[in-house]
Amino acid sequence: MGFQIGFKDIVDIVLVAILLYQLFLLLKKSGALNVFLGILSFLIIWYLVSYVFKMELLGGIFDRVVSVGAFALIVLFQDEIRRFFSRLGTKRKWVFGNMLKKFFGNGHADTEKTDYNIVQIVLACRSLAKRAEGGLIVLTRKNNLETHAQTGEVIDAMINSRLIENLFFKNSPLHDGAMIISNDRIYAVSCILPVSKNQQIPKRLGLRHRSALGITEQTDAIAIVISEETGKISYAINGELTLNVKPEELEMLLSEALYAYK
Repeated sequence: MGFQIGFKDIVDIVLVAILLYQLFLLLKKSGALNVFLGILSFLIIWYLVSYVFKMELLGGIFDRVVSVGAFALIVLFQDEIRRFFSRLGTKRKWVFGNMLKKFFGNGHADTEKTDYNIVQIVLACRSLAKRAEGGLIVLTRKNNLETHAQTGEVIDAMINSRLIENLFFKNSPLHDGAMIISNDRIYAVSCILPVSKNQQIPKRLGLRHRSALGITEQTDAIAIVISEETGKISYAINGELTLNVKPEELEMLLSEALYAYK
């Protein structure tokens, strides 16, 4: 009987290829690709020693190492594993659920409120950029950033451009750290965020940009950065950093990204 391949086998191969490609991209961004390649090389050597050349002593040592390999992988790639499951669990809402919400909910009022808040945030970013005052604003979507908010000061205030500017004023005691905006409120300020380990980040970028990228790698939040050195506005979303954007581009991005989760 000859070799046969069916539709299910083709789907299986395609899914495995997609999974390996996504794994490659994730490890490449986090700088752990070399570690992964090193582990892969070790497994190839182990297979050759144990099953091809049948070296009993060396193969026995390698077998003991491989037997605890699962625990070693969890330790080595704990950040990547956490990021993978976090993204898996924060996909966009089901289409049917969105349809029900739009049908029964007060969509017009939500739209007006979102528009007003976006305008206030963009106005604040424009003013901070003109004065070259640094700032880091994080807007939550589906993920709850309560753990990160507790590292700062909870203020729970209405979104207002003047308030945002005052909080990021360089002589303000709360200007360091990130501002977290959640549920159409300025929830917390001076918050500490995880720093990205992405090796491809330009060396000229500072801690604000790395923190913005770090929080968006682990959650579905949107992070806005105003550079204190250059006065430029940047944003990070889904682990991707976009530099030097205009206020109009920022407003468009926020509108599209936040409406998608309404």
